[in-house]
Amino acid sequence: MADPDARRQLGDGAAAAGDQEIKEQDRLLPIANVGRIMKQILPPNAKISKEAKETMQECVSEFISFVTGEASDKCHKEKRKTVNGDDVCWAFSALGFDDYVDPMRRYLNKYRELEGDRAAAAASSRAASGPDLPSTSGAANATGHFMFNAMDRSDNSSSRQF
Repeated sequence: MADPDARRQLGDGAAAAGDQEIKEQDRLLPIANVGRIMKQILPPNAKISKEAKETMQECVSEFISFVTGEASDKCHKEKRKTVNGDDVCWAFSALGFDDYVDPMRRYLNKYRELEGDRAAAAASSRAASGPDLPSTSGAANATGHFMFNAMDRSDNSSSRQF
């Protein structure tokens, strides 16, 4: 890694790990996804500049890394290798993002409930189709996508809900 600023940003641990350089595409969320999320909250006719998308891309990627790093440190201290949703909620609180904890807990509970329902549907579908036949149940293959409304935006009628 030739750039000393990049080495400083990665920290001493990354520099000691064989001078592996992290590619920008691996460090940042895809800009198309960031732009899509930004558009969801703006009025339908609003436009977003490339600079605004890139700025937001950097910010959200850094925020995710910041929170995940805190959750990872907790897991490391507890001698665990897997960061789970509860660790992320703990990290939000530990970092002072208390307003995010309750919405994240609600989302996490809904997610777990949905995953339990999906697993039960898949199990019942496998039992009904017999041991040799693959499952064709739509419930077992559902993507389980639901929206996460972290903040109440009811006072802003011109924006689209996300």
